[in-house]
Amino acid sequence: MKQNSPIKEQVLHPEQTAKAAKSRGNAVTDERVCTALQAASDKKALDMVVLDLREVASFTDYFIITSGTNTRQVQAISDEVVEQLKKQGTRALRVEGYNTAEWVLVDYGDFIVHVFEDKARRFYDLERLWRDAGRVPLPSDLTGTEGSLRNER
Repeated sequence: MKQNSPIKEQVLHPEQTAKAAKSRGNAVTDERVCTALQAASDKKALDMVVLDLREVASFTDYFIITSGTNTRQVQAISDEVVEQLKKQGTRALRVEGYNTAEWVLVDYGDFIVHVFEDKARRFYDLERLWRDAGRVPLPSDLTGTEGSLRNER
């Protein structure tokens, strides 16, 4: 899960990930992160954030944090993430909170997707709790601006 990589700035675009993963000798997880982000975006997820936890936590590499406007949208976002990753052959290790849908956690081991209803996101404030983690800028096709999914550290 946690790798000591000589690469300081890890690019998370699928076309560049395979080469980087081969050089590190581990499975391609970055492509899955991009797929999860695109799936959430397809369901109109709000305020998407990716935190790079590799230097501050040992249980996962990335948090994807996003919001929906109501419980139905929170479920739709998490359903789309699960479905798109399943199509690529990746199954979630566990899903929690789906029935109440205030905070749905989808655990993939190397990364965890958190889909919040807006009020719950403000209450739990994971971005503040994990403020020591680096923020990863989103690709321009998800933000509407230029940029790449790179570690800012």
